[in-house]
Amino acid sequence: MEPVWLDWARRLQAIAQSGLAYSPSQYDLERYEAVREIAAEMMADGSGSAVAPIRDLFAGQAGHATPKVDVRGAVFRDDRILLVLERADGGWTLPGGWADVGESAAEATVREVREESGYETRAVKLLAVYDRNRHGHPAIPFHAYKVFFRCELIGGAPTSSSETAGVDWFAEVGLPALSTSRVTAAQIWRLFEHYRHPEWAADFD
Repeated sequence: MEPVWLDWARRLQAIAQSGLAYSPSQYDLERYEAVREIAAEMMADGSGSAVAPIRDLFAGQAGHATPKVDVRGAVFRDDRILLVLERADGGWTLPGGWADVGESAAEATVREVREESGYETRAVKLLAVYDRNRHGHPAIPFHAYKVFFRCELIGGAPTSSSETAGVDWFAEVGLPALSTSRVTAAQIWRLFEHYRHPEWAADFD
């Protein structure tokens, strides 16, 4: 379970960000900036970090605060699932990442699979939409949704990238060390269940 201070800091930051987005009066502007500073100090104290980088991170967020969207592709072949090796932390994960403005969630997933693994796919079914905070991932400063698509392999070849150092296929039993910031073993096992039961509806929190 995530610490309560992290939830408080995220919510305060979201209130400040949304308040600053709606052209407040000078008096309210100063109040929202003060709330944002409290959120930064709270997160710095709770995480053991310096406040300056967190202050800069929060100041860079503009517009109405909403959860970020992380997309992941579940690609199966011969009862194995496609995973990529993250350079950032040395763990394996489903190919994916943050969705970009101007593309659908499915398009973002197909792009991320291609960029991180070299494989060409087609998104064929939404499998799950999870609240990241409720699934045992290490904490991050922002609230995020994780969107998982079943993707059908249509071509390409395994290729590493600037973000990934390996590409391989893994059985349900004996998964490698995972990048748990990106995917958990429980999520992969659940995706295998969806693979065996294509008639199931998508999961959601």
